[in-house]
Amino acid sequence: MKKANLICGIDEAGKGPVIGPLVICGVCFNESKIAILKEVGVRDSKKLSPKKRTQLAKVIKENCHSLEVVIVSAKKIDDREKDRITLNRLEELKMADIINKLQPDMIYVDAADVNEERFGNSIKMLLHYKPTKIISKHRADDIYPIVSAASIIAKDTRDTIIGELKQKYGDIGSGYPSDKRTIDFLRQWVRKNKKVPYFVRTSWKTTKKILNEEVGSKKITDYFE
Repeated sequence: MKKANLICGIDEAGKGPVIGPLVICGVCFNESKIAILKEVGVRDSKKLSPKKRTQLAKVIKENCHSLEVVIVSAKKIDDREKDRITLNRLEELKMADIINKLQPDMIYVDAADVNEERFGNSIKMLLHYKPTKIISKHRADDIYPIVSAASIIAKDTRDTIIGELKQKYGDIGSGYPSDKRTIDFLRQWVRKNKKVPYFVRTSWKTTKKILNEEVGSKKITDYFE
């Protein structure tokens, strides 16, 4: 049943990295309580320190009406290729699942598609009810505090997961292909184990390139755990 005056923000963290999951968060606030987000300094998670994100994530969770976090593993990201769906489509499906569970009245989404209106309409087609409005915008996490709140929780959740991987496997860097520490970790792992670990996205060009350069004589399917 639709909840009147319930406002939801949705955003993701970890779309681009070669290491770790994609985390998508939907967070709902009653309209009467949404002003607290500005009061506590909620803004785009990328503009906040990890410590500040963790502090704000706690405040958001304590004050929100409801929230839902979906963790999409590296394997699930790779498996989408079997279903012939893009990463944007996977986001649409997961965001729609979140909305259907929370059933807010107003929804603000950080658009992943170059066409922000198309992204919003695609999600709308997947819903099991009719919200008052879906607003899909580029850089929504920098425009709407409710999306910033979702961004903060998503990023804090992913940071925690990456931190746990570092404790177990050593310095894996940020997980992004542009990070030399991440590339060095992947190369060393492949040289030693002749395959990639479960938390690495095998469908990424970065992974394929390293596998080809380090153990190029084997079939690509021989590298995966």
